[in-house]
Amino acid sequence: MQHLQREIINTFFQTLEDIKTKEDFRTFCKDFFSDKELETYVKRLAIAYWLKKKRSIQNIKTNLEVGTSEIELVEKQLNTKGFKLALQKMEAEEWANVWSEKIKKLAS
Repeated sequence: MQHLQREIINTFFQTLEDIKTKEDFRTFCKDFFSDKELETYVKRLAIAYWLKKKRSIQNIKTNLEVGTSEIELVEKQLNTKGFKLALQKMEAEEWANVWSEKIKKLAS
């Protein structure tokens, strides 16, 4: 990889890291990615999540309106560091939401 290309990539990642709020990150993504690009990345994450939850390929195809090739692509990437990290974050958020609801019910 060329030095300039590495610098550009590092700058991009630093820019993402510097975005602090969910609202700012959402604004960035909506303006930076086309609707189709954003949909593709969001669906990939959903595919990974549902595969980890043991949903069937047919269920994923039907609900997310994706093809088998996209599911297979994500399936191959499930054990990469990036996908594992994203899924851990999603599961932590899911766990926090479940416990937040339980605590709200106890407090009522």
